[in-house]
Amino acid sequence: MSETVGRTRRNIALIGPYSSGKTTLLESLLFVSGVLSRKGSTKDGNCVGDSSPEARDRGMGVEVNVASHPYQDLEFTWIDCPGSVELAAETYSALVGVDAAVVVCEPNVDRATILAPLFQFLDAWEIPHLLFINKLDRANNSISEILAGMQTVSSRPLVLHQYPIRENRDVVGFIDLVTEQAYHYHAGAPADPVPLPEAMRSLEQTARQEMLEVLADYDDHLLEELLEDIAPTEAEIVGDLKMELGADLIVPVFVGMADRDFGTRPLLDALVREAPETTATAQRRGIEAIDLAGVPEDAAIAQVLKTYYTNQGGKLSLVRLWQGILTDSDTLNGDRIGGLYRLQGGQTQPIHEARAGDILAIARLDRPRTGDTLSSAGDILPSLLPKAELPEPVYAMAVVAEKRSDEVKLSSALAKLTDEDPGLSWQQHGDTHEVVLAGQGEIHLQIALDRLKRKYNLPMSTHLPQVPYRETIRKGAGHVHGRYKHQTGGHGQFGDVYLDINPLPRGSGFDFSSAIVGGVVPRQYIPGVEMGVRESLDRGPLGFPVVDVAVKLTDGSYHTVDSSEQAFKQAARAAMQAAMADCGPVLLEPIALVEISAPAEFTAKVLQLISGRRGQILGYTARPDWSGWETVSAHMPQVEMQDLIVELRSQTLGVGTFSWRPERLQEVPDKLAERILAQATGDRA
Repeated sequence: MSETVGRTRRNIALIGPYSSGKTTLLESLLFVSGVLSRKGSTKDGNCVGDSSPEARDRGMGVEVNVASHPYQDLEFTWIDCPGSVELAAETYSALVGVDAAVVVCEPNVDRATILAPLFQFLDAWEIPHLLFINKLDRANNSISEILAGMQTVSSRPLVLHQYPIRENRDVVGFIDLVTEQAYHYHAGAPADPVPLPEAMRSLEQTARQEMLEVLADYDDHLLEELLEDIAPTEAEIVGDLKMELGADLIVPVFVGMADRDFGTRPLLDALVREAPETTATAQRRGIEAIDLAGVPEDAAIAQVLKTYYTNQGGKLSLVRLWQGILTDSDTLNGDRIGGLYRLQGGQTQPIHEARAGDILAIARLDRPRTGDTLSSAGDILPSLLPKAELPEPVYAMAVVAEKRSDEVKLSSALAKLTDEDPGLSWQQHGDTHEVVLAGQGEIHLQIALDRLKRKYNLPMSTHLPQVPYRETIRKGAGHVHGRYKHQTGGHGQFGDVYLDINPLPRGSGFDFSSAIVGGVVPRQYIPGVEMGVRESLDRGPLGFPVVDVAVKLTDGSYHTVDSSEQAFKQAARAAMQAAMADCGPVLLEPIALVEISAPAEFTAKVLQLISGRRGQILGYTARPDWSGWETVSAHMPQVEMQDLIVELRSQTLGVGTFSWRPERLQEVPDKLAERILAQATGDRA
C-alpha cells in the first residue's frame, strides 16, 4: 500500500449543515491554492461544487462533488458533500473513503444540535475530523460560548486551535495557539504576522492551557511537563495534535470567513501537518487484516463511494483505491474498465494509472453499486468492505408518467436514479398498483423528479400514495346460496353452492374449508369454489380487499354434463356478493409501530406530535450511543405518517427522524371512515 514519492495525498471531506458555507469554502481552497484564477459563488451558480443543474437551481449542493489541487508537497482531493439532512445518504457513503473530514458550521449556538448526526456518524466510523467555524463575523457569542455550545453535541473534546482577534465587533485576525503567533487578515493575501495584543494575552494563555491539558490526557510525557511547568516544544504539540486527531480522540477547531478567504490558508497548513496519511486510513479500516479469500497482495482493492450517470448516459463510479495499482486496461470484478478519470466538479480529466490512496472515477462499470468492493483479481464479495448504514426512506410519492408512452422506460430510469442516489428507493406497490418513489423528504424527491425530467426526458405527475386500507365483517351469515346457470347451446354452465361466512380474529387473514359429504359437490370443483371466494374478497362492499374472514362450503348441487370448475367459481362469487353487504362490513386501516428519535429537549414536542396524529404512545427511552437523545415508541395510523417527517423536522431543528414497520390492522373511527369512503367513491368516479 505504499505511495510513490511526489504523490502523497490527503482525501478530505467537507461536510456540515445546509447554508454553513461548505461550497464557498471549497471555492476558497481552490482559489488560494492557485487552481482558480477567479472564485465563483453559490448565488451565481458557478462554483466548482455546484456542478449539477439541480444544485444551481436551488443554490445548494445536491450531490457529492469532487475537486483536487496540489498544495505544498501534497495533492489534496476534496469531497464536497451536500448539507441537507434529506441528502445524508450521499454524505455517509462518501465519508467511508476519506482520510479526514472538515465539519463546517456557523457560529450559532442555538443551532448546534444540527451537528449531532454528523458527529455521531464520524465517531461511529472513527473518522478523524476538524471543526471549521465559518462566518465568524456573524457571531453573537464569544468563542468560548460558541465552543461550549458545540461541545454539547460532540462526544470528542473540541480543542481550540486558533483564537480570534476582535476589534470592536469585527474579527480582524487570529492567534495560533500552537505557536502563539498572532495574525491579521488581509483581503486577497495571506494573513500577516503581528505582535500578540497585550489585551488578549490572558485570554490566549487560558485557551492555550486548555488545549494543552486536553492533549495531555492522551500523552503522559506532556502531562509531566505541564505538572513540572515545563513549556512543551512546538514540534511536540503538533505531534500530539496529529496523533490524537488521527486516532479520532480530539476535534481541533479552526475559525474563519470563507467568502473572504480568511482562515482558509491556516486550515490548509494544519491539514498538511496534522491530517492522517492515506496509509494510516487504510490501516484504520483494517484493509490488511481483512480476509481477501486468496486475493493476491498486489491486487487492486477499491470501494465505490458514489455513482454518477452523466448526461450522455455513461456511468461513472467514484472509488477509493485502498490497495494496489490500477491502470486503464485492467478489469475489476471481471468487468473491463472503460477509463480512469480525475473529477474537477463537473469536468473529467483522463488518467492512465491510480495508486493506493487515490480517489478517482471509473467509467462503465455496470454491475457495482455504491458501497460495493471491487478487485482486479476477479469476482469477490461486493460487501467485503463495510458499507455505511443508510437512513430508511421516510417520505414517499406515487409517480405517474405524464405521457403514457413513457411508462415503458420508467422502470429503467428509476433503477438508474436509485443507483445514483442510494437514499432513494422505488417499488410497484402490490396492493394499489402505484409506482411509489420514496426518499428522505420533499426536497429529496423533488430533486429526483427534476433529474428524471432532465436526464431521461420523463416528466412526472405526483400524488400522495394510496393507503392500503382493508375491510372486514362484524357478523356472519349462514347457508348463503349462490347459483350460476348459463345456457348457450350445446353444453351449458351450472354451479350451485351454499356457504357459511364468519368473521375471524384480527390478523387471522382468510380461511376456506369444505364440509361437503356425499359428493353433492364433486371434489374436482371445490378448488373453483375457493377461487371464486378469494376473488370476491379482492374488493368487498366498501371497495377494499377483505381480510379476517372464514368461509365454509356446506352444500350444493351439480349437473353431470353442464357443471365445471369455472361454473362453481362463478356460483361462489355470486354467493359472496349477495351476502357480504349484510355482514356488517367495517373499514380497517394499517397501524405502524413507529420509533421517533430526537434530542431529549424536543421529546415533549414529539409526544404532542404523536397525540395530534391519533398515535398511541408506548413509552420512550434513551437512544443507544446517542448522548442526550431519546427514542419515543408509538402505534400510529399509516395515513398519519405520510407527511410526518415534515412536521417532525420543523419541530426538531431538522434532526428528528423515525423508523417504522407495519404492526396490525385496526377499525377506522366511524366519522373518519365516512370521509375516507366518500373520498374513495369520488376517486373511482
